[in-house]
Amino acid sequence: MLTANKLRRLNMLQNAPQYQVSLAQSEQDRRAAQRLRYEVFVDELGGDGAGVDHANRLESDAFDSHADHLLLRDLRHSDGDTDGVVGVYRLMTAHHAASAGGFYSASEFDLTLLLNSGLALLELGRSCLHPSHRGGPALMALWQGLADYVAENEIDILFGTASFHGTDLVALQHPISNLHATYLAPETLRVTSHMPLKAPLLRSDQIDRKAAMRDTPALIKSYLKLGGKIGQGVFVDHAFNTTDVCLILDTDNMTPSTLNRAQRRMS
Repeated sequence: MLTANKLRRLNMLQNAPQYQVSLAQSEQDRRAAQRLRYEVFVDELGGDGAGVDHANRLESDAFDSHADHLLLRDLRHSDGDTDGVVGVYRLMTAHHAASAGGFYSASEFDLTLLLNSGLALLELGRSCLHPSHRGGPALMALWQGLADYVAENEIDILFGTASFHGTDLVALQHPISNLHATYLAPETLRVTSHMPLKAPLLRSDQIDRKAAMRDTPALIKSYLKLGGKIGQGVFVDHAFNTTDVCLILDTDNMTPSTLNRAQRRMS
């Protein structure tokens, strides 16, 4: 006999997401990614700018047509404007960047050290998850797809901008100071912001580390758990209402065991 609790558990299992990761293959796929980006970056976070199409609810830019787009779909809920797409990464290799005239991050950070490193680079951009799919399982599915892409393209270093919501550097002083005190990239890979830091960094003994980690976005913390580091400085993007850091991750850290450990910490 099915009890009420058993029925609830059964319904939860039947409605649980069924994730599939793939690269965009068509203009329809890319537009589904851009619609999700609109929902997150514009509707949720208040972003705007030249690439925001309010009439069609799309967020795009000139780099989209040159990049690969990694899509996470929930196959159990594949209707709607986003065609089941609940997570995206925009992926740009050196080949893509040559076609586009450079990496997106170069508009915010001096990438010279990375570009001259001789390492195979992959820029991660426009990453987001639908609010109802944030957490370990969805991000883990995206990471597994990303790990496959990294292996196939023999990538050495992942990098890209990651954002704090808001542009008040005083309000973000503790988390930004904590990142610089604890997670700076090695000097050989330490890219620097094009924008002078307008709020001074706190000394290590002045940082409230508990508050700093609480106020650090989950995506940034997930990269740090995989061994990610940051470049020097931040870039304030007023159009997107964000404060950006440049994250740098050695792909040797993307082993199945480290991904599993990161997932357990997020669960």
